[in-house]
Amino acid sequence: MSKLLVIAEGRDGILRNVSFEAVAVAKKIDADAEIVGVVLGKEDLEEQAQELIRYGADRVIVVQHEKMKAYTSDGYGQAVLAVINDESPDGIVMGHTSIGKDLTPKLASKLDTGLISDVVAVEHNSGDVEFIRPIYSGKAFERKIITDGITFVTVRPNNIPPLDRDTTRNGEISTRKVEIKDIRTIVKDVVRKASKGVDLSEANIVIAGGRGVKSEEGFNTVHELAEVLGAAVGASRGACDAGYCDYSLQIGQTGKVVTPDLYIAVGISGAIQHLAGMSNSKVIVAINKDPEANIFGIADYGIVGDLFEVIPLLIEELKALRSTVKA
Repeated sequence: MSKLLVIAEGRDGILRNVSFEAVAVAKKIDADAEIVGVVLGKEDLEEQAQELIRYGADRVIVVQHEKMKAYTSDGYGQAVLAVINDESPDGIVMGHTSIGKDLTPKLASKLDTGLISDVVAVEHNSGDVEFIRPIYSGKAFERKIITDGITFVTVRPNNIPPLDRDTTRNGEISTRKVEIKDIRTIVKDVVRKASKGVDLSEANIVIAGGRGVKSEEGFNTVHELAEVLGAAVGASRGACDAGYCDYSLQIGQTGKVVTPDLYIAVGISGAIQHLAGMSNSKVIVAINKDPEANIFGIADYGIVGDLFEVIPLLIEELKALRSTVKA
């Protein structure tokens, strides 16, 4: 039986959804493999470990250390490498998040192995496991197979659904003590600028505003629609550059890449750099007063009109619909 290691990622004491998606990817790689989860941090990680088992892990290794209160490349790198050396897995899977993008190349270098990053699908073809990933800002896709060494991949969030959560599943949870030394970076405090509520990179619905919102006050319209839909709020670089919102909301080639079930672009023209960050969304709705805006070229549905007239009507209808459903 092969063994696949899934490196989980938590935030504020809760595992991110991409950790469960990584378990599903491990199962797609080899349905008969032993899936071993790894959870790391300083706090009590028992519940995180249990949750990973409920989503398909066979057993979980818990690594606790006072130097892992906050993520550092040195600290987490040493801890994960120690687990890898102990377990000698046939494959490693992690989310393609900010932490994953920082940690996995370092581990691949230490292990002298390749890394396939940003995987959006896994398929079996003539006995080979093919990993599909976007290239050229999402304009094309390439298929990669691993011919030598261990299987090491990162998974783009919100592309491969997790397995069904099973509260009856049981699995072994063990603790691994590690030695962490030579930390070159000490995180004294974390100041979060990201918006409260739904995580942008893992949201099922994203409402994004562009220069068309005209001001910081105008951006409140985007927040109002997002609140009604239970959506995350994003923005184009133009809106961020204009000071309408924080850069933590930026979606695009130099910002976050999102693939929600529903993406509503509000006052966004559709520059190629922005499209690179959201064009793979399942359903795209564009609201723009310019009928020639590029965004309409990739939108599934388009509304040509003044967003300050269209969105209040949408909010009103959505609230009425929600009231009808509750009744």
